[in-house]
Amino acid sequence: MANIRKRSENSYVFSVDLGFDAKGKRLRRYKTHRIGDKALLKTRKKLKDHLESEYHKFKAEVLSEEYIKPEKMLFSKFVVDWENKFAVKKLSETTLNKQLNHLQTHILPVIGHQQIDKIKTIHLIDLLDKTKRVDGLPLKSSTKEDIYKVLKSVFDRAVEWKVLKTTPVTGVPKPKIDDVEESSVYDEEEVASLFEAAINEPFHWRIYLMLSLAAGFRRSECLGLEWKHVDLEKGTLDITQVIVRGKSGSVIKTPKSKKSKRLVSIPSSVVEELKHYKLHWKKEKMKSRDMWIENEHEWLFCNEDGTHFYPTTPTTWWRRFTKRVNVRFIRLHDLRHTSATLLINQGVHAKIISERLGHSDIKVAMNTYGHALRKADHEAANKLDTLFIKKS
Repeated sequence: MANIRKRSENSYVFSVDLGFDAKGKRLRRYKTHRIGDKALLKTRKKLKDHLESEYHKFKAEVLSEEYIKPEKMLFSKFVVDWENKFAVKKLSETTLNKQLNHLQTHILPVIGHQQIDKIKTIHLIDLLDKTKRVDGLPLKSSTKEDIYKVLKSVFDRAVEWKVLKTTPVTGVPKPKIDDVEESSVYDEEEVASLFEAAINEPFHWRIYLMLSLAAGFRRSECLGLEWKHVDLEKGTLDITQVIVRGKSGSVIKTPKSKKSKRLVSIPSSVVEELKHYKLHWKKEKMKSRDMWIENEHEWLFCNEDGTHFYPTTPTTWWRRFTKRVNVRFIRLHDLRHTSATLLINQGVHAKIISERLGHSDIKVAMNTYGHALRKADHEAANKLDTLFIKKS
């Protein structure tokens, strides 16, 4: 057939004529077909039948517009398109930053150099199975799930934009998330020791620790607090905005869910500390004079010029502080978990805890603090024990 041309000993080129474009240029689609079965090459009739069959399949795809011309586009090049044409428009700053980090750290070093149409399902399975953390330790199942989501998003766009006909992610088993690991938390004695160790720290860090433990605030929620969100008479804090890390720096935004926007009550002892801190804050502002450049916001936690802390500043301070004063290190975020665990131990209902922490669903609290809740439930059962013991 004129539309089947031999290219080498075991490869042939198929061509389908699509007529002419508006400028009179002839349109054709080409495909190289390689034959792996050497037996076919030795039998002229079987070879002819095979080639004609494959050609007609190709022609049908082209005419039905299902055929996508392979492009020599590297995966890393397509990721740039994915970022600019999809990710920056559809994803939040936090999610975008997280997904770009996974791409740079775990994905691009492995498959970035490959042509996107040459990446197979097995390549992605190997990527998820063999990729390790920077320090060489195995990835957590939750991290593998995040990487899977990024791969799915990128390849879904490739199919949607007609770069690929199908996505290789389809055959990749979604990573199974292990049962939620019990958070490392402080007990009451350790909390007391923590504040003893922090007594000589700057006032704003002591307040930061208080709000993390007394209200269970996230780092981003603490940083987003302004004095207008603090009601010292009612003893409440209003979470209406957060500060997170974005691609090009810090970003002020609304909380990630409706439940995250909330009014939280704090203990009277913390209210008194906040009153002292507010006076201290005003004095520091007066001392700064011309250095103070922030005129739009009154951040509780700010630099000497009144601007808010960068999102990673509390974490950096926390690591250095725990090491300096020899306090058992847990993640800064685990102070939030400590807050929840202490409330559970005091018999506070999971629904109330969930609302205080701004969980989107009570199931989050039940799953995250299941161990502590089971322990509290067991102790509650023991308190009823005397009701069922016969009295002599």
